[in-house]
Amino acid sequence: MSDKGRSTSLIHHEYVAPGGFGSPVVAVHKASTVFFPNTAALRTHSWLDKSAYTYGLHGTPTTFTLEARIASLEGGKHALLAPSGLAAISLVDIGLLASGDEVLLPDNAYGPGKTFARHELKSWGIAHKVYDAMDPASLAELLTPQAKLVWLEAAGSVTMEFPDLRALIRTVRERAPQAVIALDNTWGAGIAFDAFALGVDLTVHALTKYPSGGGDVLMGSVVTADQALYRRLALAHSRLGFGVGLNDVEAVLRALPSLPLRYAAQDAAGRQLARWCAQRSEFVRVLHPALPGAPGHEHWADTCSAAAGLFTVELDPRYTPAQADAVVDALKLFRIGWSWGGPVSLAVPYDAASLRSRPVPYRGTLIRFSLGLEAVEDLQADLEQALAVLHAQA
Repeated sequence: MSDKGRSTSLIHHEYVAPGGFGSPVVAVHKASTVFFPNTAALRTHSWLDKSAYTYGLHGTPTTFTLEARIASLEGGKHALLAPSGLAAISLVDIGLLASGDEVLLPDNAYGPGKTFARHELKSWGIAHKVYDAMDPASLAELLTPQAKLVWLEAAGSVTMEFPDLRALIRTVRERAPQAVIALDNTWGAGIAFDAFALGVDLTVHALTKYPSGGGDVLMGSVVTADQALYRRLALAHSRLGFGVGLNDVEAVLRALPSLPLRYAAQDAAGRQLARWCAQRSEFVRVLHPALPGAPGHEHWADTCSAAAGLFTVELDPRYTPAQADAVVDALKLFRIGWSWGGPVSLAVPYDAASLRSRPVPYRGTLIRFSLGLEAVEDLQADLEQALAVLHAQA
């Protein structure tokens, strides 16, 4: 056989592996090109209902499987995957808003999502307004007929306030029934509470966090129970050309079965360390929704059965931002880095005023701790030795 003939026989080999193979993991189906059996299928197959395959960007058995599992986790029916959590937020904004529309965001929402509204949405003629998530009346006074999308977030980014989701949703339904209600559900991860039972229209989830669990994947999802809403978002998703790497999909699929166990472990560790921090004189406030006295604790208790493994402390104002940085730098087990939900605990200092457009009640520097899977006793000892830096400087 000539070299050319050998190449052809290798590409078009007639062997097809037998069906019926089963194992604990989902097979990774990679493709840009997808074969059609005939031209009639080429012209009629549609990926929208996930009953057929047309092109790798529109899905393979691997992505369809993850979408189905994420939709189930969130309590919805339809899911779309995006390259990151921020990409999922942007997909919702782009897919549902047009020039002349308004979008409302809580002041304690994820920062990059607010930045997208201030820049890209503004340049496209889409206005945004910011409301106080802890005051439904603040939302009510901003709702107009132009409001087409209202974002919720629970708990709030960094400062961890837990809003009265029922009151916020009821306010939108009464004042702006035309508006779609979207919830950033990354903190809840589909475990802490049932978002769709509360009445939201869609959820966004940074799969980068708890579903991935490894700190090594960037991915987001949008989930809805509404067929018409799914179609609008899916068509926008297609036009934007959003795709995700199949090996990343495999990683999330592999991590999903342990998600409830990891979430519970990090929740328990977070509460234990937060309670310890609440007894320390260096901190004037511990912001953890499950901690009595924290902002919105009563709403968390009424809505949730669990809490994510992260919380924020407010240092006594007598300590300078430089001293706060010194505490973070002195940590040995807590690493310095963005994100959370992985196996390694993280710590990041924040200037509260820079996070919000409205006045904040925090006068001291904030430090957010996200707990990984280390022993909480070791993390407590690490934080204790780092706090000794403050006393040494004093």
